[in-house]
Amino acid sequence: MHKKTFTLCLLAIGLLGLPGRVQAQQGNGATASYLTTLDPVAYPFQFSSPESDYLTRFREMYGLNEVIAQETTDLGRARALCRWVHFRLSHDGHKRFESQDPFAILKAAMLGEQVQCVEFGLVLAAAFNAVGIPARPLYLKSEDVQTRTSAAGHALAEAWLPDLGKWVMVDSQADIIPMRGTTPLNALELQQALAADAPDLTVLTSTESKAKPYFKWVNKYLFYFDTVMDNRYGVKSGRTGLMLVPVGAHKPVIFQRTEAIHNMRYTNSAATFYASPTGTNWLAVGADGASR
Repeated sequence: MHKKTFTLCLLAIGLLGLPGRVQAQQGNGATASYLTTLDPVAYPFQFSSPESDYLTRFREMYGLNEVIAQETTDLGRARALCRWVHFRLSHDGHKRFESQDPFAILKAAMLGEQVQCVEFGLVLAAAFNAVGIPARPLYLKSEDVQTRTSAAGHALAEAWLPDLGKWVMVDSQADIIPMRGTTPLNALELQQALAADAPDLTVLTSTESKAKPYFKWVNKYLFYFDTVMDNRYGVKSGRTGLMLVPVGAHKPVIFQRTEAIHNMRYTNSAATFYASPTGTNWLAVGADGASR
């Protein structure tokens, strides 16, 4: 499998001309900057093989091989899975769902229950992992996440697309993958592009979702980024998180004034947060065992 290599360090320096640091001007005038050098301590991200019992059952129960059967690229697979989740779930931002299990979320959805953005991200991440594309839920948080009483964050998923060799942001609630020209973006790259007022920003979608309203809405959440380090299924773990924090910014420990943020590690390094997956030897083959 041939992989193109994209490094966040080179992208950042090429875009902004700042050695060792990537920064973006926020809407309120503040500057968010992140390091492009790796942390001295590694933060390993773990993923289940698509042939694990949980992901095999998930893939087969929901016919995910058929969902992506006509796609010839990982970006095409991403768009197909994004659309699949978008039409499987119905959104209600005020209804809290107790379980984080994708099977439970989809069962509730079949019974007519609505869910929040968090559940969209969890189901989408499971769908990606089930077809052999490493993915993780991604939680976006506003700069004032600790003091706002509501609407301080948004949840989606990021997937590692093997044939592009990069992380890509996928929002199945909106049915949107942000693009800069023909290149899909991760959340930090979207933050940078919006700050630079890039003229070639658009979205990849299978519906009538529009780029400008979405970017205007999501931009306020593109300050803190956090995810889960252990993304294995059917394995008990501490669910430790890793949050990407701008250099010099506070490390949030409270969400919307009342909810404590537990089991979180913090980094200023975009290179660490967006490091390529490790321990994923199965990436060379698809979920059906065929070479990609």
